[in-house]
Amino acid sequence: MMIEKEKMLSGQPYLAFDEELFKERQYAKEVLFEFNSLNPGEVEKRNKLLENLLGRVPKLFYIEPPFRCDYGYNISIGENFYANYNCTVLDCAPVTIGDNVLLAPNVGLYTAGHPIHYEPRNKGIEYAFPITIGDNVWLGGGVIVNPGITIGSNVVIGSGSVVTKDIPSNVVAAGNPCRVLKAITDDDRDKYFRNLKV
Repeated sequence: MMIEKEKMLSGQPYLAFDEELFKERQYAKEVLFEFNSLNPGEVEKRNKLLENLLGRVPKLFYIEPPFRCDYGYNISIGENFYANYNCTVLDCAPVTIGDNVLLAPNVGLYTAGHPIHYEPRNKGIEYAFPITIGDNVWLGGGVIVNPGITIGSNVVIGSGSVVTKDIPSNVVAAGNPCRVLKAITDDDRDKYFRNLKV
């Protein structure tokens, strides 16, 4: 018989208030309490805490406090990663983030979900599906990524978007629900700078 943690990690319905899972969430909260309370200049100490909590961290990464997650060990981040203030990752399932990814303030990556029908929901049943984000992605302020979503590489997601479906590579997408607005082309390389009047 599978224990609740095994169910959670395999995408099956599970009881979130299982004792083992509760202890693991409490441990993550304690680590993050310390992380979020450190003096701003103690970057190395903050990074060391995250190196021991998260599943995979690169040599070059920076996460602004405050930062929140459920477990930590399900989070894998690539090189040159930056998350701005108030990033929340509900990592009940794997969250895999590629290289050169930028998260603006208040981004939420939510692998966890609850049943629509109230009876199983009231019993504490949850489910969790992985989130995957490719390389060279920028998620704007307040973006929410829902369970089971894959975002391709070289993508920009506009501020305030709620991502409910997979997003292909090389596009700008935005909205609630988030949808593709345009393909990113070589013409976009210098577009912002051409519009500046210096």
